[in-house]
Amino acid sequence: MNAEELANRFVDFAAKIIRTCGALCSDYTGKHIYGQLMRSATSAGANYEEARGAESKADFSHKLQIVLKELRESRFWIRLIIRAGLIPKDQILPILSETDELIRIIAKSVVTSKTKKQFAI
Repeated sequence: MNAEELANRFVDFAAKIIRTCGALCSDYTGKHIYGQLMRSATSAGANYEEARGAESKADFSHKLQIVLKELRESRFWIRLIIRAGLIPKDQILPILSETDELIRIIAKSVVTSKTKKQFAI
């Protein structure tokens, strides 16, 4: 997978969060969870774009670590939505699966970025 394909996955991921989780906004708890999830899910993609334009290997690695952090936070909120039964499992489980896959991809990229002499995704 190239960098542009991965960037598009991040956009698709954020769009799925928007479409699927917008229904949470009917009460205070749902609004809070939705807001937190929206911030972390959209931040992951934005920070990935920042990593693509990194000025140095250290900057690249740091920004990828932020992407990973935001994805892990997103996973927490998605798991909470599932555990609390706020959205039907059949609607939210595919998003959890995509989150886990993105985490694996970025975690591997973080490790690779720390061992290679050049940086690129």
